[in-house]
Amino acid sequence: MKKLDLTLQQFLDKDFHLYEDNPVIRCFGVSPVIADPSVLTPENTHDGKWHLFCHGLLGVFLFTSDDGIHWTRTSHVLPRAMRPDCVYVDGTYYLYYEQTQSLFKKAISLVGGKWFSEIYLTTSKDLISWTTPTPIIKGNMPYMTSRLGTSVSNPHLIKVGDKYRLYFSAGLTYITDCSFSEPTHISYAESDRLDGGFVPATTPIISPDKNNEYLNLCAGCIKVYELNDCYIGLQNGIYKKGGKSHSTIMLLVSDDGINFTHKKMFLAPTVTKGKNKNWMKQYVYACNLVKCEDNLRLYFNARNCADNVRGKEHIGIYLTDNFD
Repeated sequence: MKKLDLTLQQFLDKDFHLYEDNPVIRCFGVSPVIADPSVLTPENTHDGKWHLFCHGLLGVFLFTSDDGIHWTRTSHVLPRAMRPDCVYVDGTYYLYYEQTQSLFKKAISLVGGKWFSEIYLTTSKDLISWTTPTPIIKGNMPYMTSRLGTSVSNPHLIKVGDKYRLYFSAGLTYITDCSFSEPTHISYAESDRLDGGFVPATTPIISPDKNNEYLNLCAGCIKVYELNDCYIGLQNGIYKKGGKSHSTIMLLVSDDGINFTHKKMFLAPTVTKGKNKNWMKQYVYACNLVKCEDNLRLYFNARNCADNVRGKEHIGIYLTDNFD
């Protein structure tokens, strides 16, 4: 939650490139998806290791690494959970996440039933024992609900002055070629403490825009970071182009972290080199930016295609380190 200790121009001058051995974490078991990475660097952990939270079909998992590149799956943290965001504050890990329905009810939602999810919190001192989850943001605002159900998702916490600001996605938009829904809006809630009291804004701060070529279907999610002279947002809007849906990570800029303007495309779908060349061909989704010494690393998940049988999602890195 600290500033990145960079100006906007210094950030723009950074030379990012895709890690040559992407993806670094592949989906496993029965899940065709491993997604939404939340990364803690060694200076922000109790044991001096890298830790990465992410989700698959069966819930939230924890991976551990000595270098932030080569990862080992260490635990299944939560069932019925998606899109984690973890921060380490004063010796305690605060894990915010989207709590979902049971697998049966999730399956029913795919054939016309109503979806329902809200943001919950669990905490830990050692990444082994976790407290009983408690609700943090409930689905009680009109923009959180559509004909498809109620969804509050993609939490991302920063500190703004003496308050904590939790960004989140809300609502559901059905993406026809994928046969699943993505978040419609982006909003935020604020509190003076980490474990509750968050009051959501009455309206979204980002919504679909038919006139924006990268936001013409729905808003996806955003991760916000404070620089020395502004805030930046890394948002994966969902858009339609050439008759197909896509997602790309855009760089947004703001003076207050609420009112954002589009700066440029930051990371787009592409065909890469090597045997995994199509892994991020059509969609680049949620991300997490971290600073390690003088380097920046953007962890993100990507999808090869829309087809819900052939489509797979893995996690990769877009970084300034020189590993090539």
